[in-house]
Amino acid sequence: MRRLDPVRIPLTCSMTAPTLPAQIDVIVRDWLNANQIVLRGREGNVLIDSGYVTRAATTLALVGDRLKGARIDMLVNTHCHSDHMGGNAAIQGTYGCVTLIPVAEAASVRAWDERALWIDYTGQQAERFAVDEVLEPGQIYRWGELDWQMIAAPGHAAGALVFWNPEERILISGDALWERGFGLVMPEPASALDDAQRTLEAIAALDPRVVIPGHGAPFTEVGAALERCFARVQAARGNPVRLARQALKTMLAFILLDRGSLPLAGLPAYLQRVPFYREFNQRYVGLAPAELAEQLVSELERSGAAHRRGGQLISGAC
Repeated sequence: MRRLDPVRIPLTCSMTAPTLPAQIDVIVRDWLNANQIVLRGREGNVLIDSGYVTRAATTLALVGDRLKGARIDMLVNTHCHSDHMGGNAAIQGTYGCVTLIPVAEAASVRAWDERALWIDYTGQQAERFAVDEVLEPGQIYRWGELDWQMIAAPGHAAGALVFWNPEERILISGDALWERGFGLVMPEPASALDDAQRTLEAIAALDPRVVIPGHGAPFTEVGAALERCFARVQAARGNPVRLARQALKTMLAFILLDRGSLPLAGLPAYLQRVPFYREFNQRYVGLAPAELAEQLVSELERSGAAHRRGGQLISGAC
């Protein structure tokens, strides 16, 4: 959901579905909810990522349908943004499973630092959950009858990991790579864009046969996807204001996906009340709240992510 140019990317772009081992089941969701990936194996069933908290009941129903009465033994997150870990508490409450998250994010989750986790800081929601173990770069786990290497993937999230199976050449990429983009990169820290570049280079060196992304359908045209992403990185270089404006637009589009609509008259006050919008506006854009609201609404309308109707800003998904 969070990316350099979010709302224009179709969820499914590959002409044919990639071939995956039978024990890998991908539940393709949307831009509010990360995909769920079920890995079945004799060593237990593993679920990767759990969607957004307000759609947790749907996540449980979809996962339960795929499991057909079986259990989830382990829950794993590629990173801990709200669209990937928002359903963790519900999954834990239903299955009592062990939960593993990237080591670099464990302190923020255990302390439930809602600013570091982009929760209250951005006006998003999540339910606190327990962490049992941490995932570290270089570790190898046996999930779904396959060995998965943990690989650091900073950029969109400093502590993010991707999971790589060299035998089948499958990459579970989280938000490090989608078919037509990657997760939103903030203008700060200044190293984030370079981190995203290095992550893309590391993925290119792996030469995956199939990528299972955090959003969108699995795809095989990996070279073309990487080429598009490298171009986006290059276009954003040296332009933190561009990154900030994209971040403001993307975060508002995300909230609209959850709520469906926001009152236009109250939007300036909302942008002033939520710390992320207020701080990024002050630091990078410098507009009055009403001017910022009008600019964001106009940009979302042009991209098709939202439209105005009856005094409301309506999500383009509605």
